[in-house]
Amino acid sequence: MNIQKTVVSVACTAALLALIAIPGGAQQGPPPLGDGLPAPSDDDVTSADAIIAALYDVISGAAGEERDWDRWRSLFANGSQLIPTGRRPNSPRAGARFMTIEDYIVGSGPRLEESGFFESEIGRHTVSFGNVTHAFSAYESRRTAEGEVFMRGINSIQLFDDGERWWIMNVMWDSERPDNPIPEQYLN
Repeated sequence: MNIQKTVVSVACTAALLALIAIPGGAQQGPPPLGDGLPAPSDDDVTSADAIIAALYDVISGAAGEERDWDRWRSLFANGSQLIPTGRRPNSPRAGARFMTIEDYIVGSGPRLEESGFFESEIGRHTVSFGNVTHAFSAYESRRTAEGEVFMRGINSIQLFDDGERWWIMNVMWDSERPDNPIPEQYLN
């Protein structure tokens, strides 16, 4: 029995070493994050603050105002997801929907442009380690720039600094509800 475990262990180690040594294996590094995506404005991707500001800016605008979806695309890495979450009606269970950047543009873009939508950050808690940053960004939403707030919540934004620019890797969010108020620590 011990001989079988040793053989399996040696085989797994050999396979891992082969993967690393093969051109195109692990040593080659990750694929480019922005292949096929529009080039960003340098002002949008120079810092975590800049890219988060751009995220809110792109989706915000008056009714009838087209959004700059190429600018939107340029903020995200290939494979990024947008994940709205929340309670299901008449159910104690929460749900999540996974969208690509294009899914969001097609599904939410027309509503944003029809009705008007302004989302702004009202607080943030950020932690970083190496090239990875996570921001809990509290937001409020309005139909006009000075209109009544109709929704608040938190965007959980995963960011990556590749040394040349910042990328949004994923955004997941939940809306504030009577049973789910935004904690005070995220409003500062």
